[in-house]
Amino acid sequence: MSSASSAQSSKVGVLIAQLGTPAAPTAKALRPYLRQFLSDPRVIDLKWWKWLPILYLFILTRRPARSAKLYSRIWTDAGSPLLLTSQSQEEGLQQRLGENYRVILGMRYGEPSIEQAMARLQREEIERIVVLPMFPQFSCSTTASIYDAVNQAAFGRRCPLFFDRRRRMPTLRFVPPYFEHPDYIDSLKIRVEEQVEALGQVPDRYLITFHGVPARYVEEGDPYRRQCERTADLLAEALQLAPDQWRVGFQSRFGKEPWLEPYTEELLADFGREGIETLVVTCPGFTADCLETLDELGHEGQQQFSATGGGELYLVPCVNDHPHWLDAMATIVRQESAGWSA
Repeated sequence: MSSASSAQSSKVGVLIAQLGTPAAPTAKALRPYLRQFLSDPRVIDLKWWKWLPILYLFILTRRPARSAKLYSRIWTDAGSPLLLTSQSQEEGLQQRLGENYRVILGMRYGEPSIEQAMARLQREEIERIVVLPMFPQFSCSTTASIYDAVNQAAFGRRCPLFFDRRRRMPTLRFVPPYFEHPDYIDSLKIRVEEQVEALGQVPDRYLITFHGVPARYVEEGDPYRRQCERTADLLAEALQLAPDQWRVGFQSRFGKEPWLEPYTEELLADFGREGIETLVVTCPGFTADCLETLDELGHEGQQQFSATGGGELYLVPCVNDHPHWLDAMATIVRQESAGWSA
């Protein structure tokens, strides 16, 4: 092995694993993205023979066009907000970790994909990799799906009968859920405080909202709700909020079966009926702003709130590429790579 190759292999790889984004806000780009996302059995765990006809005959024939309209409302001249923020996180984390690490972004759905990211690390002969899922709270439909994609990309196995006959495989460390990590909570606190300071007054109420999952997932053992509630409690405590100042909600319902409650859209309507004039909304389950924050809350949420008599909804930006969060990411990676790098 050459000295250059040896120097490369001594580095620790860091995979920033994000959910993903379509390539463009068009029905043509949304169709393959939604097909990949909604075909994932971690996301929709119905029997394939029951779900796939619904997906291909109904959802993929109608939803891409509807979703494209939503994405077009948040798309920037430079592209997808989630991709741009994720790339900024990649760059900021690399700067903080230094030359002993190689940081790379991989998306579960869309591009740059996790498979592409792992292939790049393999070409650079990096054999020790820390995987940082950008989901603070564990759910089978998010974090576990990341595990699936990384393991398949690293080891090649798709099922007992089909696998790549590769001879070199990396060693992996997965960052555990960091829903109560002090630096993560502090990053959330700073974001909310900055929003309140810009508002110039104490808001009437705070809403802490997380992406929902089917209630059945939690009933079957998924720890997601417990971890979300723990994050919310710690954030409220850090902000010194009284119990009557804040609520927790779950958003983004899909399909007919019950999801985690209370539903965010119903809370927004209730706040409006209460005559709440200033509502601050924060989304601790997302580490980068995306459709579910910018449009579902920033646009549709404001409409739901106003329709029943509410005033102004102030959406707190996600931790995104805030310097404090980038510092926190570096701290988490160093903790999880202990013993691997000087």
